[in-house]
Amino acid sequence: MAQIAMVMNLDKCIGCHTCSVTCKQAWTNRQGMEYVWFNNVETRPGQGYPRRYEDQEKWRGGWELNRRGALKLKAGGRFHKLLGIFSNPRLPEIKDYYEPWTYDYKNLTDAPLGDDFPVARPVSQIDGKPMKIEWSSNWDDNLAGAPAYGDLDPMVERTRQQAAEKVKFEFEQTFMFYLPRICEHCLNPSCVASCPSGAMYKRAEDGIVLVDQDHCRGWRMCVTGCPYKKVYFNHRTGKAEKCTLCYPRVEVGLPTVCSETCVGRLRYLGVILYDADKVTAAASTPDEQGLYEAQLGVFLDPDDPAVQRAAEAAGIPYDWMEAARRSPVRALISKYKVALPLHPEYRTMPMVWYIPPLSPVVDALTETGHDGEDAGNLFGAIDTLRIPLEYLAEVFTAGDTAPVRASLEKLAAMRAHMRAINLGEDPDPAVTEAVGMKPAEIEEMYRLLAIAKYEDRYVIPTAAVGDARRLEESALPEGCSLEYEGGPGMGGDGPFGQDSGQRKLLPVVSVENFHGLRRRQTSDDPADAEEV
Repeated sequence: MAQIAMVMNLDKCIGCHTCSVTCKQAWTNRQGMEYVWFNNVETRPGQGYPRRYEDQEKWRGGWELNRRGALKLKAGGRFHKLLGIFSNPRLPEIKDYYEPWTYDYKNLTDAPLGDDFPVARPVSQIDGKPMKIEWSSNWDDNLAGAPAYGDLDPMVERTRQQAAEKVKFEFEQTFMFYLPRICEHCLNPSCVASCPSGAMYKRAEDGIVLVDQDHCRGWRMCVTGCPYKKVYFNHRTGKAEKCTLCYPRVEVGLPTVCSETCVGRLRYLGVILYDADKVTAAASTPDEQGLYEAQLGVFLDPDDPAVQRAAEAAGIPYDWMEAARRSPVRALISKYKVALPLHPEYRTMPMVWYIPPLSPVVDALTETGHDGEDAGNLFGAIDTLRIPLEYLAEVFTAGDTAPVRASLEKLAAMRAHMRAINLGEDPDPAVTEAVGMKPAEIEEMYRLLAIAKYEDRYVIPTAAVGDARRLEESALPEGCSLEYEGGPGMGGDGPFGQDSGQRKLLPVVSVENFHGLRRRQTSDDPADAEEV
């Protein structure tokens, strides 16, 4: 099977939240979704969004192994769900997300002339009453290393169990990095397995996990089942919603909105081929630290003739095979092995991977008076990172530091090798040999990570375009199936008030509009005045 996957280079993320804002504007800017962020950027260490979502002992998300070594949902099987179908105590509360608010701008703009200064007080979007702002989706932004927040990070707690001296939160040892998060569109999604009504499904054509709004009954078991807490409940419609990986854009070869607007150009989209028959066995690997390698073993090489024949037999289109060969995601995950999965121990086989951050190493070395780009200094400093290897390992490799160290060493070798070239020096072959790569491979990886063009970062086939209209317009003729007259998406103010969303019927957005958008965004020539 084939899957659209994503890689994010955390070395480039500057925490500007442009991806979050554009995703919010495109997908969740309506009633009932005020608290929802399909894309959010967290400062690590920190509690995340919702608060402490990584504490699966509390939230019971993802999979675990039973006594026979078989996969079972951490939240319990069908019988357990049936007993608690009308009461689900494992859901985050609104305080774990945050109580959405707006401001009383009318009081600010319409206040009569007087001696005092009017203010715009925060007002809850749930009950419309004045409120005190105490938490939000980005409350601890840039506050990593502060004991008030860093100590509450579940990954800090796990790191301290293994390496207590690594994370002290003292001023001189403060560290932080940004972690953008979306739905992982997993190969073994526990949210899909948790849904009693079968409304959640994984598309066979591209692997995107979606919610059928017509079949969703609002049981919210999917919210519990997702260990990343990237499924949300719309209290306005009574339906579950989640990141769609911008499938209308992907179907015409356009990247997701978060990728398109990313200031740091840190996101990559591409096709990965995988053996569907191996997914369950890989997810059932007994040792959590072996799950990373097990998932790598599920991915297939599109240049292998046997894989090509099997893909043809499975009905994978030719242009998808070509996209898989050129996929930047496959190169970063399987070829160079610098990208790592987010929390593989949840056993969902996530398909959004991350390149761990290296930049703080260079800065820390430079501050000590040493050459921060020198390979010898970099290799020696990786084990004494300001961002502890053990913490990165808890986030990306279930506590195994070896893959994290290997990834960072390759990034360090790339910097040292390219620095020598840029200064007109002869690169030291021992640098690339030390990380098991050839100079040509290092330079290819540099082009991909540093100066890749638009078409190199986003290799998205358009083979699904023939099906796109059916997939998009399968709802009622009036538009979105939730917003026809008298439907669940119409009428009344709802629990979140009337400060967002639209009351009128929404027209169906045709696939041709996305084709036109693609032509404009990828064209080298400015648009004509008439076209604008």
